[in-house]
Amino acid sequence: MIKALNTPIKDEDLVELNVGDVVYLTRQLVTCRDVAHRRLIVRKKDDGSFEMVSIGPTTSLRMEKFEKQFIEETGVKMIIGKGGMGPETTAGCLENKAVHALFPGGCAVLAATKVKEIERAEWQDLGMPETLWVNRVREFGPLIISIDTKGNNLFEQNKARFNERKGAIIEKINSQVRFIK
Repeated sequence: MIKALNTPIKDEDLVELNVGDVVYLTRQLVTCRDVAHRRLIVRKKDDGSFEMVSIGPTTSLRMEKFEKQFIEETGVKMIIGKGGMGPETTAGCLENKAVHALFPGGCAVLAATKVKEIERAEWQDLGMPETLWVNRVREFGPLIISIDTKGNNLFEQNKARFNERKGAIIEKINSQVRFIK
């Protein structure tokens, strides 16, 4: 399913989403590097405002140890990052009606074209990459749902499928390259 959502996201917006679905966001998108899994590069313009140059995801899994607590304490409804998350984030999404979504890696410049305006910049004393950016976006995506509100985790499902098939595949490869040993 492909779905367009307007922020702020509500619980009912997420109920029908399943892992593998694609989402596009419009209105406000808040980013900061380590807390919200966002890495971005911003350029200050001559008039003192900012221009988004690149807004790419950072590795999600390094946030796994505190993401459940972050979801609980902030009420955030969608975490966007690169790569999968583990059982703590899955539990946080299940218990708090939130989702984790992936933005395709390598598309940071494309993502920046979806930022129509930077509305605010908080905590600038942390430096550009760590600043909390409040952005106005239009059709920001594609975002692929990797953890849904039902506790399904696309990466864990894919790992299970791979592990079921890998024995036969390894045996086939070994039979074809035995001469290399």
